[in-house]
Amino acid sequence: MAETENETLEFDVVIVGGGPAGLSAACRLMQRAQKEGVEISVALVEKGAEIGAHILSGAVFEPTALNELFPDWQARGAPLNTPVSEDHFFYLVNDTHRIRIPDFLVPGASHNKGNYVLSLGNLCRWLGEQAEQLGVNIFPGFAAQQIIQNEDGSVGGVLTGDMGTDRNGKPKANHQAGYRLLAKYTLLCEGCRGHLGKQLIEKFGLARKTGTQHYAIGFKELWDADPALHVSGKVVHSVGWPLGHTTQATGGAYLYHLENNQIAVGLIVDLSYKNPYLNPFKEFQRFKHHPLIAEMLSGGKRVAYGARAIVKGGLNALPELSVPGALLAGDDAGFLNPLKIKGSHTAMKSGMLAAEAVFDALAATEKSGDGHENLESYVESIKKSWLYEELYAARNTGAALHKGGMLAGAGYTWLEQKLLSGMAYTFKDETPDSANLIPASEARKIDYPRPDNKISFDLLSSVFLSNTNHEEDQPCHLKLEDSSIPVQQNLPEYDEPAQRYCPAGVYEVVEQDGQPEFVINAQNCIHCKTCDIKDPAQNITWIAPEGGGGPNYPNM
Repeated sequence: MAETENETLEFDVVIVGGGPAGLSAACRLMQRAQKEGVEISVALVEKGAEIGAHILSGAVFEPTALNELFPDWQARGAPLNTPVSEDHFFYLVNDTHRIRIPDFLVPGASHNKGNYVLSLGNLCRWLGEQAEQLGVNIFPGFAAQQIIQNEDGSVGGVLTGDMGTDRNGKPKANHQAGYRLLAKYTLLCEGCRGHLGKQLIEKFGLARKTGTQHYAIGFKELWDADPALHVSGKVVHSVGWPLGHTTQATGGAYLYHLENNQIAVGLIVDLSYKNPYLNPFKEFQRFKHHPLIAEMLSGGKRVAYGARAIVKGGLNALPELSVPGALLAGDDAGFLNPLKIKGSHTAMKSGMLAAEAVFDALAATEKSGDGHENLESYVESIKKSWLYEELYAARNTGAALHKGGMLAGAGYTWLEQKLLSGMAYTFKDETPDSANLIPASEARKIDYPRPDNKISFDLLSSVFLSNTNHEEDQPCHLKLEDSSIPVQQNLPEYDEPAQRYCPAGVYEVVEQDGQPEFVINAQNCIHCKTCDIKDPAQNITWIAPEGGGGPNYPNM
């Protein structure tokens, strides 16, 4: 079978990723074009089968950026239907007791008055509709696989992955070659640990002068709640149990009362944890049995499950954001505010500022047709915006928690926010999450209770609810640099932690002919990218699989 050539399509701007950052950038670009009376072509590629399919967040949403992007969002029918009605913060002492944290001890930035509880996936679907109405070309089901570089080294666009390729890389009968999407400017808005963003950062050395990036894994389940227990707009956050000194982990949890008698519940586990026996999924299942949570889930039905990595390094870990021809925005760069426990509004603002910089550059080069400049104006506009002000005030939050633990770190954060007005010394945690594990021989094994199939559940039934699917006969998108490391190095040293940190059962160690064998069940992958982050040997690289594969999250 003759190989099919890659068809080339040219645009002024190509945006990779249909999340809050990418969609906001697309909308702002077209708004500016309409305002200025010029024509520009914008393409947005999204690896999910549809816009919103891969979006997962708690989510309590701050509308600051949305107010700027679409001041009339209510009239347009944006799905912000549930304002926060109650806002509670708890310290879970153990598996039965809790302490309500008084409001005055909670940093002001962590309060949620004026915010909304919603499905971020549905908000992105709505943003996608606005983008299409403005004239953006949206291509769902297309996974950007490679960065295209021009002869001068600038970024010239992206190459989308082939469809219909077997596991050995050979074209099948339904093979379709990927597209060369060429652009004067390319915006990478793939979300946390985007693989093209990772390539760009490494290729151009964008993280050489910044602090070490840090991550967490966030779990979420969606429940149909007993109407008698549902309080529309109620927000509950907690710290403490089940994470703490016994698990050598930090993090927090949430429970949000959404519209339609639904409840979102989740646990966030920082990937800086030390004990290789820690199983974040099982910690989440155990967490739900705390009376504070179990009482609200009682009589309900779990209807959805998902997990994703969360970028938490904040301002200290932001890489350089621009290279000739390309910009990083949203979680691809790391704009989440760890103090607010929110990243959607900051992602949107970064996308909007990137769009402003790109449009101004396009307008300046309209006659010459040039492009591919290094738009440092994007960085300058961020420094002058409320986005930078927010991140600067929260810059020490993550490092304080990592270095001091949950109680001491939270105490320092409160002191800094309440008394020092963000004027404290900037400090960093320079140990990457992958380097934090202690040897299994020095770690305490953790005894997890069996799921009761009422409040807690097993892993495979959970993955089923994520609607995850990949073409079975396609190249594995989880690449091992050295296939011997899992068994020869990670297994004896750390009891191969991939068996536990993966929230989808992708990695297993099985016995084959009396010898351990490392197995990758790539079809289970829900695209969280935790393996790419936490593997102690940094031996696993996640790349985007064939477009349209992965989870298909409803209302998440």
